[in-house]
Amino acid sequence: MTALAPARPPAPQGRAPGPLLLGVRHHGPGSARGVLAALEAARPEAVLIEGPAEADALVALAADPAMRPPVALLAHAVDDPGRAAFWPFAAFSPEWAAIRWALGRGVPVRFADLPAALTLAAGPARDDGEEHAPGADTAAARIDPLAELARAAGHEDPEQWWEDVVELRGDTDPLAPFEALAEAMTVLRERYGHGGHPRDLVREAHMRLRLRDARKEFGDAVAVVCGAWHVPALARRTTVTADRALLKGLPRTKTELTWVPWTHRRLARRSGYGAGIESPGWYGHLFSAPDRPVERWMTEVAGLLRESDHPVSSADVIEAVRLADALAALRGRPRPGLAETTDAVRAVLCGGSDVPLDLVRDRLVVGDVLGEVPAAAPAVPLQRDLDRLQRRLRLRPGAEERALDLDLRGETDAARSRLLHRLRLLGVDWGTPTGGRAGTGTFREPWRLRWEPELHVRVVEAGVWGTTVESAATARAEARALGAGSLGEITDLAERCLLAGLTGALPAVLGALADRAALDTDAAHLADALPALARALRYGDVRGTDTAALAAVAAGLAERICVGLPPACAGLGADAAAQMRDRVDAVHAAITLLPDPDLHPTPDPSTPDPSTPVADGPLVARWAGVLRRLVRGERVPGTIRGRAARTLLDEGWLSEEETGRAMGLALSPGTPPADAAAWIDGFAGGPGGGLLLVHDERLLALLDDWLTGVPAEAFTDVLPLLRRTFGGYEAGVRRTLGELVARGPDAAAPGSAALVPGFAADPDEERADGVLPLLHLVLGPEAAA
Repeated sequence: MTALAPARPPAPQGRAPGPLLLGVRHHGPGSARGVLAALEAARPEAVLIEGPAEADALVALAADPAMRPPVALLAHAVDDPGRAAFWPFAAFSPEWAAIRWALGRGVPVRFADLPAALTLAAGPARDDGEEHAPGADTAAARIDPLAELARAAGHEDPEQWWEDVVELRGDTDPLAPFEALAEAMTVLRERYGHGGHPRDLVREAHMRLRLRDARKEFGDAVAVVCGAWHVPALARRTTVTADRALLKGLPRTKTELTWVPWTHRRLARRSGYGAGIESPGWYGHLFSAPDRPVERWMTEVAGLLRESDHPVSSADVIEAVRLADALAALRGRPRPGLAETTDAVRAVLCGGSDVPLDLVRDRLVVGDVLGEVPAAAPAVPLQRDLDRLQRRLRLRPGAEERALDLDLRGETDAARSRLLHRLRLLGVDWGTPTGGRAGTGTFREPWRLRWEPELHVRVVEAGVWGTTVESAATARAEARALGAGSLGEITDLAERCLLAGLTGALPAVLGALADRAALDTDAAHLADALPALARALRYGDVRGTDTAALAAVAAGLAERICVGLPPACAGLGADAAAQMRDRVDAVHAAITLLPDPDLHPTPDPSTPDPSTPVADGPLVARWAGVLRRLVRGERVPGTIRGRAARTLLDEGWLSEEETGRAMGLALSPGTPPADAAAWIDGFAGGPGGGLLLVHDERLLALLDDWLTGVPAEAFTDVLPLLRRTFGGYEAGVRRTLGELVARGPDAAAPGSAALVPGFAADPDEERADGVLPLLHLVLGPEAAA
C-alpha cells in the first residue's frame, strides 16, 4: 500500500525534525482545510487521529462510497449497552478530512486516544462530552483555551476571534498556523497545567505511547491530528515507564464499536452527545465552498426563501452580498462571517423580519442532514432486523420530523404500525402517535417520526431481549407483565401488545391481568384499568386480532366495577369527587366500546320507575342501574350525581321528565348552595352541556330559578364553580344562553315547539336517515360502525 503512495517530499526548510503535530479545533472547517493542506505538503507515511484506539478495525469503512457524514463511532459496554459513548465526525471535521486523505492515498490510519474500554469503565459521561476521572476534583477550575487566547489578543468573543484567525483565513504557509497555535498552547499548559481536565493527563499518556509505536514503524514521517490543547503534551519528552504508570490499574470493560449515522442537529446541541457546534450547516458550507462562499450562501438562502413563497430577486442577492462585505469591513473582519451574512439576510432578503430568518437558521444554518453508514458496518442482530424491516416497509429514517398517516386497512401500513409500536415497547421511540381527525383506534393512525442518533444505543440495549424486533418486543412485554406494579400498568401493556400485534405475548399479559384484577378490590383502580382494555378490544377488531380472551377479562372487570363503584363514590371530598366523576365518564365510554353485541341491548327510555333496570342481565343494563343508583345516592357528591343524570339523559335511559325531577330535587331550597352548584357542574359541565341547556329550556328555567334564589351571602361561595362550568362553553353557546335568559320566562312556555323557527317539536326519523348514505361516502366504511 505504501509503495503505491506518491513519494514524500523533504521536510520544509526551518521545520524541526520529529512527527508532525497538527493541533485543531474539533469540527472546524478552517482547521479541516488547514489539515488537508499540511498533509499534502508533508506527505506523512502514517496518520494518527484522536479517537478510541479500538476503532482501528473500523477505519477502512470510512472509504466506503456508502459512508456519508455526519457519522459517529459508537462504543458500548457489552454487559451494559446503556453505557455508551459517541465520537461524531462531520464532513468539515479535521479528523474526518485526515482519515479520508490518508485512505485515498493508501496511508495507514490509526486512532491514538484512550481505548473505549477504559473510557466507559471510568464512569458516566459529562454533559460536555468528557468523562469523570476516578478521584478527579470536579470543582476544579476548567479553563477554555480559546477564551484565554482571545482575551490575550484583545478580543471579547472567542468564537469570533477563532473564526477570524482560523476559519476565515486565506491561503498561507500550510504549517505555520499549526506551529503558532502549538506555541500558544504550550504557554497555556505551562501556566494552567491540565486546566481543570485531569483526565487529559491519562489520555495524553496513551497518545504518547501510540505515537512511539508509530515512530518505531514509520520513523518521524508520522502526522498526528488532535485537539490543539494536547499538542504540548505530545511534544513533551517523557519515559515509557512514566506513561504506562499513569495507565496502570485503570478499570476496563468489554466493549463493542461500530459506525452509526449522525445529524447536524445533534452536532448543534451542547448537552448530551452534542458537539456544541451552533451552525453546522454554515460550517459545512464553508468547507464545501471555499471559493466565493458568501455569494454561494446567499444563493442557497434565496432558493430556500423562494420555495417558501418569499419574493427574492437576483438583485436582492447581489445587494445582500454587498452588505455582508461592507459589514465585515466595518467590523474589521477578514471576510464576512455568519454574523455578517445573517444581518445581511435579515435586512435585504427577509425585509427586516425574523420570521423567514428563523426558517433560514433552521434549514440552512443548522440543517436536517442525516449521515449514512454502509451495510458492512458491525451491528447487533436486532439492528440488522430493523434495517431489513425499514427497507421492506420503505420506512426510511430521517433527521427531520415528519408526519406519517397510516391506513390500517392496507397491509404495508398495518405492518408499519406494528413495527413502530413494537419499537416503542422496546424504548426505541422513533415515532410518536398523535391525535388527528381520525384518532387512535380507527382505521387511520397518525404519527410523528424523527430518528435521533441516540436511538442506536436504545436498539443495542434492546438487543438483550431478542435478535428480531418481534421476538425482542414479545420478551420485553412478558417481562413487564410479570414485574408490573399496578393493574393499570398491565392493562396499558395489553393495549400496547394488541397495537403491536404481539399475539405471542398476550397469554402471559392476560394471565397477569386476570390474576391482578382478581386480587384488586379498589373500584378506582378497576375503573382506571377498564378504558385501556376497551380500546385494546377496539384495536383488535380494526387490526384483525383475536381478542376473545381479552374480552372475557374486560367483561369480568366491568361487572366488578358495577358492584364496587357506588360505595366507592360515597363520602368523597371535592377533589376526589372530581377525579371519580372523570372515572365515571371513562367507564361509560369503555362499556359502550365493548364489542360483544350481547352487551348492547336497547334500553327502554319510557321506564317509569327509576329503580327499575333498563333491561335484565346484560352489562349495559347493569351499568344503567349503577348510574341510577348514583343519581339517587344521598352521600354521593353533587358533581357525580349530576354527571350520572346527564349520562342517563344523553343515552336516552332517563326521560326528560325524570331529568327535570332530578334537577328540581338537586336545586331545591333545602340543598346547600355549594352542593347544588357541584350538581350543576357535573350535569352541565363538559362537552355538550351548554347545547343541552340551549335546546331544553325547561332545564334552563329550573337552573335560572335556582340561581336567582341563591342567598347573597352564599352566592360568592358558588360563583367560582359556576364560572368554571359556564366558562367552558363556546362563545356562541354562551351568547345564546344569555339571549334566552334575557328573553324572560314568559316569552315561550318551557319546552314549547316554538323555540327555534323552522323546527318541529319531534324529529322526523325517516328524513334524518336519508343523510346516512352521504355520511358513508364522506367518512368512509368505518362510519357505518
